[in-house]
Amino acid sequence: MEGIDFDETFAPIARLESVRLLLAIACHLKFKLYQMDVKTAFLNDVLNEEVYVEQPKGFEDPHHPNDVFQLKKALYSLKQGPRAWYERLSSHLLGNGYVRGSVDKTLFVKRLKKDVLIAQVYVDDIVVGSTSDLHVQDFIHVMTSEFEMSLVGELKYFLGLQIKQSHDGIFVSQSKYAKNLVPKFGLEGAKSTRTPMSTSAKIHRDLHCKSVDQTLYRSMIGSLLYLTASRPDISFSVGVCARFQSDPKESHLFAVKRIIKYVSGTIEFRLWYTYDTCVNLVGYSDADWAGCSDDRKNTSGGVFYVGNNLVAWHSKKQNSVSLSTAEAEYVAAGSCCTQLLWMRQMLEDYGLAQSCFLIYCDNMSAIDISKNPVQHSRTKYIDIRHHFIRDLVEDKILSLEFVPS
Repeated sequence: MEGIDFDETFAPIARLESVRLLLAIACHLKFKLYQMDVKTAFLNDVLNEEVYVEQPKGFEDPHHPNDVFQLKKALYSLKQGPRAWYERLSSHLLGNGYVRGSVDKTLFVKRLKKDVLIAQVYVDDIVVGSTSDLHVQDFIHVMTSEFEMSLVGELKYFLGLQIKQSHDGIFVSQSKYAKNLVPKFGLEGAKSTRTPMSTSAKIHRDLHCKSVDQTLYRSMIGSLLYLTASRPDISFSVGVCARFQSDPKESHLFAVKRIIKYVSGTIEFRLWYTYDTCVNLVGYSDADWAGCSDDRKNTSGGVFYVGNNLVAWHSKKQNSVSLSTAEAEYVAAGSCCTQLLWMRQMLEDYGLAQSCFLIYCDNMSAIDISKNPVQHSRTKYIDIRHHFIRDLVEDKILSLEFVPS
């Protein structure tokens, strides 16, 4: 029972953006990444609470069949198991001189003179890399002295991402997942398309069209959303189709099938992280205007680079209707700021501080609004939460510059 047998069950896990950021940092510092896996991680956890379990079937005590066991350590399926494991692992690393990230609590960094060691944790999977191979061996020793490890080797497969490291960069893909995705929905024999979405026809609620199976539609959307972890080219298309999961129609199903047909022709598409890079933060911001034909709201889009390497991207419908393209672009730039601020704080944890980051926008009016603190008739109705971009410009944390469409 909550509050009696367990209190906190949440355990931090690494975001995919954090993993891609680590790949970009590895390229900048030019070191290889290695993967480790802890054997039976949840069985290592010491419990703070008093927990009892029934006797397992087939192992009952014939003299005391109604007795229960008191647990000394955690078991799989215990609600507090993930949290107990995280506390055990983090306390062990902190006790050995590692510093936990201020933003990402699954990041552990240790600096020794000119060298740095970085470890990213996802439950019992750990990615580790260092500018010195000796420090990697030291980390392996620290872990194996306390836990039993089942895998130590070069990073090749992590959270569904296929990672290929070479002497001049890193390839990231989900080709194996994409290859299985196409036959999963019976489209292996279909002709592939050149684009994920039609550039002329807009998707809308389509109330007069026939409804389709919600379970199938949601399964297709969920599968494609996972693929966007390495495929920014389908992010917008999948995001638009995901808006109609409550009542999907035949036209929506046709649009989703088009995305899968596009994937079938581009299975080998990969992200390239090059060693020829720096750590300057740059974002590109854009938005349409009244792009959604149902409620006339806009869609914000943004891509974010660390040097020459693409680390994050998003495509999201805005919460409010904009009265002008300038307002739509201004709101989109504001949402890009939040992402870049998070990335800036992450880089500080890596020891790579950034004084200023850059956002490119293709609307001069939006740029002028960010630099002009005056509330005139064209901007007075914009929600105050979007105006924090002005403070960033004034404090010289952000530079907003024009880029042609």
